[in-house]
Amino acid sequence: MRVLSGIQPTGRPHWGNYFGAIRQYIQLQEANDGFYFIADLHALTTVRDPEVLRHNVLDTALDMLALGLDPDKATLFVQSHVPQVSELSWLLMTGTPMGLLERCHAYKEKKAKGLSADAGLFTYPVLMAADILAYDSQVVPVGVDQVQHIEVCRDLAGGFHHAFGETFVLPKAKTLDVGAKVPGTDGQKMSKSYNNTLPIFGDEKAIRKQIMRIVTDSRPMEEPKDPEGDHLFELYQLFASAEEVEAMAAKYRAGGFGYGEVKKAVAEASENYFRPARERRVQLEADLPAVQAILERGASHAREVASDVLLRAQRNCGLR
Repeated sequence: MRVLSGIQPTGRPHWGNYFGAIRQYIQLQEANDGFYFIADLHALTTVRDPEVLRHNVLDTALDMLALGLDPDKATLFVQSHVPQVSELSWLLMTGTPMGLLERCHAYKEKKAKGLSADAGLFTYPVLMAADILAYDSQVVPVGVDQVQHIEVCRDLAGGFHHAFGETFVLPKAKTLDVGAKVPGTDGQKMSKSYNNTLPIFGDEKAIRKQIMRIVTDSRPMEEPKDPEGDHLFELYQLFASAEEVEAMAAKYRAGGFGYGEVKKAVAEASENYFRPARERRVQLEADLPAVQAILERGASHAREVASDVLLRAQRNCGLR
């Protein structure tokens, strides 16, 4: 099964990114033909500093490899290194109804807030469709808020088929199982928008300080507490074993402990969980030419696949 996913290089990954999506991308590489791209063209709608974008692209590659993406099992590449996708995007654009794009979430939300939306944001779903169709992708793992873009992709492919005949593989969305909610340091959903994230990579002491500053209620130490719905307990569940989780739940119900004790347990469990990835990242940073070689090899393979799909589309619409 051909699986495709894109990762925007707009910032460092946090715990919510990992448990909500990245971990599942990496699991999917085991039994599928995975194509994973760093979406630098998409990032241009928000990142306007070239040095920042170049740095973010390399950081994203290092992060994904450190977290377990295996270039021997999956294809990792940079979106802009496959120019066939941009050309395919134009072929799809010529048959894209304006009304379809006006109904897409990202554009509607920005307009509703009174913010200006450029053509890049407006046509974002068409480029995303080209990303998917260019590799004959069969499955696209996405969050619930991204399912609409897969539906748009299928609509655009269907319109192309109606005009020019069968050309593309129609993809299906695989809605990611986000499992337990990943709360941020303020108890809300962990998100860069809320400035409440905990990073995967960085100085362990600095991250531990962030954990120790997590907002909690003011109930006294001796009072029993319900672990259900407690955001510290939810964070601990992400990393601890079933036995450790049960022991912590019993401690909550018994009372007689402080939240500082739970914060230390969260810090220790998360450090143990992510330490292998942090160590791998240090090793990868020490050999950047090898990382660049992985991206170049991935782009070469991606171009080969996308060239076949683009040629098929060009011939069917009369360009060849």
